[in-house]
Amino acid sequence: MTYQDITATGRRTGTTSPYGGRSAAPVPPPGLPRRGPGGRRALAALFWLGLVAAVLPWWLDTPAGSLSGTTDLLTAAGRITGLVAGYLLLVQVLMMSRVGALERWVGGERLSRLHRDLGATLLVAVLAHLSLIVVGYAGLERKSLFGEVGSLLGNYEDMVSAFVAAGIMLVVGLTGIRAIRTVLPYELWYHLHLTSYAALLLGFGHQFSNGAQLFEPGPVRTGWIAGYLLVLAALVWGRVLAPLHFNLRHRLQVADVVAESPDTISIYLTGRRLNQIDMLGGQYFRWRFLNVGGWWQSHPFSLSAAANGRWLRLTVKVVGTHTADLRDLRPGTRVWAEGPSGTFTAAHRTRERALLIAGGSGIAPLRAMLEELPPGAALIYRARNPADVLMHQELDWLAQARQTSVWYVIGSRNDPGPRQVMSPEGLRRLVPDVTRRDVYLCGPAGLVDEAVRALRRTGVPRRQIHLATFEL
Repeated sequence: MTYQDITATGRRTGTTSPYGGRSAAPVPPPGLPRRGPGGRRALAALFWLGLVAAVLPWWLDTPAGSLSGTTDLLTAAGRITGLVAGYLLLVQVLMMSRVGALERWVGGERLSRLHRDLGATLLVAVLAHLSLIVVGYAGLERKSLFGEVGSLLGNYEDMVSAFVAAGIMLVVGLTGIRAIRTVLPYELWYHLHLTSYAALLLGFGHQFSNGAQLFEPGPVRTGWIAGYLLVLAALVWGRVLAPLHFNLRHRLQVADVVAESPDTISIYLTGRRLNQIDMLGGQYFRWRFLNVGGWWQSHPFSLSAAANGRWLRLTVKVVGTHTADLRDLRPGTRVWAEGPSGTFTAAHRTRERALLIAGGSGIAPLRAMLEELPPGAALIYRARNPADVLMHQELDWLAQARQTSVWYVIGSRNDPGPRQVMSPEGLRRLVPDVTRRDVYLCGPAGLVDEAVRALRRTGVPRRQIHLATFEL
């Protein structure tokens, strides 16, 4: 097969090279049981109930008509925003605990997006709490704002650590702004983000030594402490005990590193009891390669082949120092993995059939998912030139074995052929029943945004569009 004449689309059905020539188990039968949204909806209901429960003590403790002046209103607003901020901080940390139930019901990608969005709300609540309390107390005590800050730091227990916690959260929140996030090295951003745990600890004391609703022993104070203990237990389990058990059980190590293209590699892993790992095509692990210079870095990469009980494979595009170093991994290098994570899987579809749209190395999770989707799926693979098409032999095999329609759309974004194909009319022409399919998208942000707009104009409901992204 040649790509020389392909400027717009080319459909291929062909060879039989299922795993790049590597031995693996047969393709599993179709019909993965679906994982519905019930768990996610239950968690959403718990979140709102928890928020109401966090503010309810203030409501019950405040007599009707007691808020008679501006300073009273400011102080009350400061206490409410403090309770909201304390609750949101616990939720933020819980979402990043990597507890299995959260990963299964919500998914790592959605958790990351919620964490980012909720983080902005948390930062606003913290700053509002700090500002309102200072202004309100200054009004009550007839002091200047600077004088009130000095009084809080000097006369109130645990307030110094509370101010430090607010400062940490401000720095972490600023690093979440896209313009700042994109210029920071991933490792620096990651370790700055870890300091949010310090904010949790530093902000703990002042809630009980100065909080109007938490100072007195009682059910409210006990419940608040129980919330902290619950989040702490989730952290220990999700971040320490579960990964330790997984890695001691499976003892993953590098088996081989294969170049898929000049800037893309596949890493094959072996280990023990691989047939007992409960994972789905399209999911990802956070990988830590325990070699010199790599052991302290943890990065998420998707599986590019479904579970087969013999090996795992991840496919990585070389975009920085760390991924460039992965090309030199030696067989036998031990690997620490955390996961699997993500709801970008065939089990989370809402319709029987699916359309997959990939760009560049975004084909990796879709390649794995194709093994588990029912027959009749369709794949549109965008690439700048034929050399950028990855794992084409395997895709050819899947096209045959899984009755999958595969189109390769070659050319730049501005070429007339790809532009026509990725238009609503072009999508309907290739996949006439596109509005009755789930659509899975993975690739560069520009491609994904363009495809989502075209799909929405085509009439595909938003709930049927699934995105794979690790970006916060």
